[in-house]
Amino acid sequence: MKSIIAERSEAIAERAPSVRWALASLSVSMLLPSLGTSIANVGLPSLAHAFDAAFQDVQWIVLAYLLAITTLIVSVGRLGDITGRRRLLLIGILLFTLASILCGIVPTLWLMVAARAVQGLGAAIMMALTMAFVGETVPKERTGSAMGLLGTMSAIGTALGPSLGGLLIAGLGWPAIFLVNVPLGVLTFVLAYRHLPADISKGKTDRRGFDMAGTLLLALTLSAYALAMTIGHGRFGPLNIALLLAAVFGTGLFVFAEARAASPLIQLTVFRNRVLSASLAMNALVSTVMMATLVVAPFYLSHALGLNQALVGIVMSIGPVVSILSGVPAGRLVDRLDAPFVVVAGLVAMTAGCIAMAVLPGISGYIAAIAMLTPGYQLFQAANNTAVMADVRSEQRGVISGMLNLSRNLGLITGASVMGAVFAFSSGTADVATAHPEAVASGMRITFAVAGTLIIVALAIAAGSYRRRALGKS
Repeated sequence: MKSIIAERSEAIAERAPSVRWALASLSVSMLLPSLGTSIANVGLPSLAHAFDAAFQDVQWIVLAYLLAITTLIVSVGRLGDITGRRRLLLIGILLFTLASILCGIVPTLWLMVAARAVQGLGAAIMMALTMAFVGETVPKERTGSAMGLLGTMSAIGTALGPSLGGLLIAGLGWPAIFLVNVPLGVLTFVLAYRHLPADISKGKTDRRGFDMAGTLLLALTLSAYALAMTIGHGRFGPLNIALLLAAVFGTGLFVFAEARAASPLIQLTVFRNRVLSASLAMNALVSTVMMATLVVAPFYLSHALGLNQALVGIVMSIGPVVSILSGVPAGRLVDRLDAPFVVVAGLVAMTAGCIAMAVLPGISGYIAAIAMLTPGYQLFQAANNTAVMADVRSEQRGVISGMLNLSRNLGLITGASVMGAVFAFSSGTADVATAHPEAVASGMRITFAVAGTLIIVALAIAAGSYRRRALGKS
């Protein structure tokens, strides 16, 4: 008996450092894709000058990256399930790192756009497989803490990008905002190679199961939707409508193809799982609202409240800082309480934040609203990801993780377009930049009234899912 206890103690002692190092590699793997998004945004004016290009053209440097992630994230998650997650994650880190080098040395804009698309492919692999690895590297009772840590690292990447990018451009020029990823990529590769568990050998039958037709259909469909939401900057013209119709048609064609595929990219039966379907819907709604804070806040703070650019930057940094501070505690709370209950609690806090944003005036009102909205988002994200990933079968972790990330990205794209259009419409002007301060303040109130309604819809979905779980256990 004593020998058995001693063996278990030794196993636990050996596992603890490996879990910490595995989490360290996953944390940096989550940091890089978010840093790759936010650090490029601040460099767009410098890139427009360097390539002598219009601002609309250099925006494709950001758009190509986001499109690659959005269109491929489910497919690479499925590919990881089939071929081995560790092997594919290492390839993704390598692609991201090499593409970062190319971005720093390319001589033309369109080569830059192509390199950013490759970088986006690497980022898609890293985002999809990082969450999938949590189930293989972390004990189930610590899943919430791990998800909270990954959420914190994503927030750090988003928050660090603008300030780090500004310093690098001022000191070393625009190539530095891409080349800074190289040492981080090398570090991530070494950590992942040394500390993530080896892939389990799969038979030839499993390796033949990648659905190329479904992958192509899904990529084209998601591309059409993403372009419909981004081209025209929120103004829907004939091209946007045509792309949206193509996305609807593509969705139907994808469902038809998957129902007949021998080894489908997405098994349509997973949508019969009400917990997963509810989680994906809530994730999209919540991401739509969080993007509204990024789209609307700069105009509100500068035009309605009269803050200069430096103060706008300081006030807008409050949200990411709160996100960083609340991510890990949110994850620990999920481990101690029931994840669906924490989902509901997070959405209640977000509802209160949206209401505060709509009714509380001035800078103090904005800060108070962000102080409720952001921790609520971190609670929701940690609990929602845990609720989905904790009980997923090993062979499905990659694709389900990809679907969670996809729903988030679709929400961000929709939020940037639709919530931006709501803000412009409710401000009563075609150009928000020249609108009267009272009109901008009115637009802010109406936009977050709509945002609050979306969170209430998510709350209703969560309450229904929580009630079904409670009845299932009784």
